[in-house]
Amino acid sequence: MPRTLARATALLLALASPAFMRAQDTASVAPPSAIPLTLEECIARAMQKNFDLQIQSFSTDIAKEALNVAKADFDPTLTASARRNLNQSAATTSRLDGTAASGPRSDNTTFSVGASERISTGGIVSLTGNTTRGATNSANSTLNPAFGSSAGVNLSQPLLRNAGSNVSRANIERNKLGVGIALLTYKSRVLAVIHDTEAAYYNLAYARENLTVKKRSLNLAEKLFDENKIRKSTGVATDLDVLTAEVGVANARRAAIQAEQAVRDREDSLYILIGQVDFNIRPGAVKFGDYTEGAPSFDLSYKLARDRSPDFLTTQFQIQQFEIDARSAKRAALPGLNLDTGAGYSATERSYGDALGNLPEGNGYNWNVGLSVVVPWGLHADKARYRSAKLSLAQQQSRLQQLDRSLLVNVRTAVRAVETNIAAVEIAAKATELSQRQYDLQKARFDAGLSTSRLVLQAQDDLEAARVGELQSKVSLRIALADLHRIDASSLDRYKIGLPE
Repeated sequence: MPRTLARATALLLALASPAFMRAQDTASVAPPSAIPLTLEECIARAMQKNFDLQIQSFSTDIAKEALNVAKADFDPTLTASARRNLNQSAATTSRLDGTAASGPRSDNTTFSVGASERISTGGIVSLTGNTTRGATNSANSTLNPAFGSSAGVNLSQPLLRNAGSNVSRANIERNKLGVGIALLTYKSRVLAVIHDTEAAYYNLAYARENLTVKKRSLNLAEKLFDENKIRKSTGVATDLDVLTAEVGVANARRAAIQAEQAVRDREDSLYILIGQVDFNIRPGAVKFGDYTEGAPSFDLSYKLARDRSPDFLTTQFQIQQFEIDARSAKRAALPGLNLDTGAGYSATERSYGDALGNLPEGNGYNWNVGLSVVVPWGLHADKARYRSAKLSLAQQQSRLQQLDRSLLVNVRTAVRAVETNIAAVEIAAKATELSQRQYDLQKARFDAGLSTSRLVLQAQDDLEAARVGELQSKVSLRIALADLHRIDASSLDRYKIGLPE
């Protein structure tokens, strides 16, 4: 008995220390805002200010720019050039040069324009145009200066290796899927933020309700302590009864201060998710009602998960990317056979205007056609790349089957958790009702002198535990629902969240 009294006295001294009282004073400053804070408001603020979503949005924009880069492969390329070339020989070396005193001299000026563009078949079409001016000191020249013009079109087209629109547009199609994957990743992040915000909101509501329970227990403990002091003065209670009640007050006060700390921590956690800047302004009242929707349907949730789950859809997009890679690799494993062809007109006249005007009807023309074959010995590397692409595709298809199986199990688990917590809430409510009646009975026995402070405190602890357990059951149910809504992506509809496209 002396050891028990010594421990109790030490505990009372510790709980009454200045540090403990300062902690209590600190916990009581800055009351919550008078404006209630709803869960819907928290979700809306998180969608606007959450840092994770802001960071992920950059990845989406980067993917869109990568698509623009891929599309630019089919943009035409324009060229233009101007060149003048003067050549004066030191001396005449032949009478055929047509010069007498000085060596042959040529003065040429060339203006060129052109355009080339990649076409969907994998070939490259190019257009060229030139105008020239050539002057010489040779007496043999019939036109001096001579003005010329030419125009032509050329086509370089692969016929086997890397031919066809499937290959030429593979990078564009791949990057289109990449944009879709980036948007799905953003959607996954949105679902995670909604889930985390819901959990933080529910945990804050639980922490505040728990603080209310602790303060109620403290109030009951203080009343019991006062009653024991009065009973001692009348000779009904002993010093041990008073000390027991006093320790009960100290324990209740400590629990209330710890509960207050938990409230502040939960407030900070919620503020981080919703992008709150000023942490000195405490959130207003938070609460959630009783769940009345009943148990969820596994079939509906599983269908939603398959149709909307970002991870599942992302894997499907990745399979399409691997299919594009496999088709391109198959085409690349063929021998190289290229067609090169072109045609053009040319004219030579006494002026730029005549040279350009007579170009279509001029006597000058040219055309060419040719085939070239390039066959690496055995095509070993290309065939290996094709086999590797097919293996990668099969691997991703197996991963999709694995993900489907995991999705099924996760939905089953989430639905089962909701069903279990619905039952747990009902049971916890009954347990709270029982503990309340037991406490009332024990308190009535104490008031009649038929019980002790220790038994009353024990009944009070049981009641507090039952109330906290009921709160925890309600929060666990809400979080289980949030888990399910994240898996089947239904939280987007619940909070009317629109996603970028």
